[in-house]
Amino acid sequence: MKVAKASKLAVILLTVTAIALAGISFAALTTNQNVPSTGTVIAGPDMAIYSNSGCTTPVNAINWGSVEPGGSTSQTIYVEDTGSLAMTLSITVSNWNPSTAGSYIAVTWNGQGQTIQPGVSGAYAVTLTLTVSPSITGVTSFSNSIMISGTG
Repeated sequence: MKVAKASKLAVILLTVTAIALAGISFAALTTNQNVPSTGTVIAGPDMAIYSNSGCTTPVNAINWGSVEPGGSTSQTIYVEDTGSLAMTLSITVSNWNPSTAGSYIAVTWNGQGQTIQPGVSGAYAVTLTLTVSPSITGVTSFSNSIMISGTG
């Protein structure tokens, strides 16, 4: 009888130990890393980019802040057609530093292919979204260039 109780106690202790070790192992494998960043914003010809709808504060850079792996953050900017022709918007993201950052981080927006008109009071609001892959490795901070262009 004492042997059976000792065996049950040993099984219970081994089970509790295994659960505790599994929890510790999971905690060791789960890491969170903030990825601080800055993106330089470059406007194409006949175009101005602002941080406010009143078009009084030009945007030269976007500070994305820190974003967790698997996370995203968004910023609204305002694009104004300062030329004399309507233009169709596009975006190019380049000059990733480090160069591997572009494999794990994406910048997208809702302005792709939108047409804006010249001489319109105010500017067209677009949202830029930065998304960080949950599998990001080796990138602790980054920078890039965001080129917003208009053709027309």
